[in-house]
Amino acid sequence: MLNLLKILIHSNIFISLAAVSLTIATQIQLGMAPQWHPYLFIIFFATLFEYNIHRLITVIKNKDALDTEKHGWVKNNLYKFYLLVFLSVAGFLSVAFLAKKEVLIALAPIAVLTILYSLPFFEGEKIIFRLRDIPFLKIFLIAFVWSVSTILLPVIQSGISFKKIDIVTMLLERFLFIFAITIPFDIRDMEDDRQAGLKTIPLVLGEKAALIIAYISLFFFMVITFIHYNQLQSWFIVYALSLSAITTFYFLKSKKIRALRFYHYGILDGTMLLQGLLVLFFYYGKIYFNF
Repeated sequence: MLNLLKILIHSNIFISLAAVSLTIATQIQLGMAPQWHPYLFIIFFATLFEYNIHRLITVIKNKDALDTEKHGWVKNNLYKFYLLVFLSVAGFLSVAFLAKKEVLIALAPIAVLTILYSLPFFEGEKIIFRLRDIPFLKIFLIAFVWSVSTILLPVIQSGISFKKIDIVTMLLERFLFIFAITIPFDIRDMEDDRQAGLKTIPLVLGEKAALIIAYISLFFFMVITFIHYNQLQSWFIVYALSLSAITTFYFLKSKKIRALRFYHYGILDGTMLLQGLLVLFFYYGKIYFNF
């Protein structure tokens, strides 16, 4: 079981499932029943490809990096990795034909942002441009892309006219949550970012201040979700998202948890998967047990 989990994490299948989980949660938060749609598979394969594109560039431009722990799985499973990248593209193209044209149109600018974030533009051997290298932008861009892709695509696919205030509030909620769990990644990368000359929140304000910002972001996430779904009388969502916020705060706060090997790619990424599963659990709990 542990070996399977390691494979899922190293191959980025785990975080791709987390993206699907959040998107299904969005369906429920919009007042719809959870349903399987082609855009769920689009999100899965697009996430899988995006998170492996960094490694693909590494394999092509910097083979020495394969000796690091971060890219160790790729080095030991190079052919499987190439197959994974191919399947992510093939899978995306296959399900794209089943999705609404409006979904693909909405996905296009998100894809462009993702590509500009992930793919460096080279002049010889020198990187001349990459969005992630813009000071402070990385963490905001990640939170923005995740929020938009996991919320707007279900809205567009449904064809239902929702209140703009509800959509904007959901985007803010999702942004605050993703922002909070992304800060520890910047803390982890402090030394690499310092050597690269990048400005990030932990480098400018310090690790403790960065964690406090993560706590504050998570607190506002909880407050806004409570007000939002209290007004909608969707208490089961309040329960689910409150439990998600509390467990995530514990994961951010606990030094023992932060010291675990798979803290970032397993536990923090897993908070997104957990949030979706909690919303799903309380949704069915409301139906069958009147939560």
